[in-house]
Amino acid sequence: MGKSCCQTPEPNQIAHNNSRWRSILWIALIANAAMFVVEIVAGIAADSRALQADALDFFGDAANYAISLGVAGMALAWRAKAALFKAATMLAFGLWVIGFAIYGLVAGSNPEPQTMGAIGALALVVNVIVALLLFRYREGDANMRSVWICSRNDAIGNIAVLGAALGVFGTGQAWPDLLVASIIAGLALWGAAEVFVQARRELAHG
Repeated sequence: MGKSCCQTPEPNQIAHNNSRWRSILWIALIANAAMFVVEIVAGIAADSRALQADALDFFGDAANYAISLGVAGMALAWRAKAALFKAATMLAFGLWVIGFAIYGLVAGSNPEPQTMGAIGALALVVNVIVALLLFRYREGDANMRSVWICSRNDAIGNIAVLGAALGVFGTGQAWPDLLVASIIAGLALWGAAEVFVQARRELAHG
């Protein structure tokens, strides 16, 4: 953050060490881990690259929430370093999903829109709840902001998955599913850039 370290800490600047923040992280971790299992099984069954990409996003987010819990209460420099690591994982995830979408385009796929729609709607509800719980911490340090960005991107990605389900249902083709997988990858790359810039700024001011 660009704020001076000499200023009186605001609630969202010190929230990383309070019980409410930790409780929300635990809720987010458990919800994301559960949705990873649900979506990866449904994504494979429905042959949906978008669902599988979103499932891996849930897995990455669960790992990120675990990291955030691990560094909660530590010095800003350590939290910023953790945020840099999470930015790297978001970048790797985005690149992998793009490659997976390209593979689906070349190898061909036959996604099942009804399953995509039902699981996408469930994932959206979970992510909106988590995002609302984290909303008040969106302007915290890079570590807290990375958690908010993950949840925000997930909710946007789930809306895109629902759009993909409608597109597959309406066209009878796989390209909407592959397109949405690419959009989810783009969100991960965008989020990685945001977190990286803020974390580097915090390290420089540390």
